[in-house]
Amino acid sequence: MKRIPIVSTIVVVIAVAAMIALGLWQLLDRAPKKDAYIAQLAANPAKPPIAFPDLPDETLLFRRASGLCVEPVAQRLAGAGAAGFRLIVECRTGAEGPGMIVQLGTTPDPKFAGRWTGGPVSGFISHAPDSRSLIGSLFDRTPQRLMLVADTPALGLGANGKPDLSSVPNNHLSYAVQWFFFAAIAAVIYVLAVRRRR
Repeated sequence: MKRIPIVSTIVVVIAVAAMIALGLWQLLDRAPKKDAYIAQLAANPAKPPIAFPDLPDETLLFRRASGLCVEPVAQRLAGAGAAGFRLIVECRTGAEGPGMIVQLGTTPDPKFAGRWTGGPVSGFISHAPDSRSLIGSLFDRTPQRLMLVADTPALGLGANGKPDLSSVPNNHLSYAVQWFFFAAIAAVIYVLAVRRRR
């Protein structure tokens, strides 16, 4: 009868332990932090309005805000699901910094070319569209820019959607289950391989 392979056993034990540790990290650390973050975002719409922030701050999502678009410098259409497209404008605010991104409204027309001249905008804070791929965002840790979603649509546009908390992913529990499942599968495969070898 052949002995249990020591090197292979050590590798499998380390791999299984690492997967269990990752599952526990998702379950005991990441999930509670995400729950607290989502609770904070859920409370944001009821808080007093603020000036649109100069720097990205994830804790301000769904908070009511206002800003002044001194000069629109670029505009583009981005997908908006069933609503068709949303008109997004990059603004100069007159202050130092990155300016402000405003979502002015939605349109079913993929060639909509209305021009907005700027002015005061009020609405809620959301994420600006991000062109980075999922893999690219893993290596580029630059915070995603924020955007002001206007309460009142610009001329010729439909109203923007309301803040939607379900758009914030909360899947750490499923990640934990996946890691535990991977650990169990690795252990079962190893036991079957050793039994066959012996």
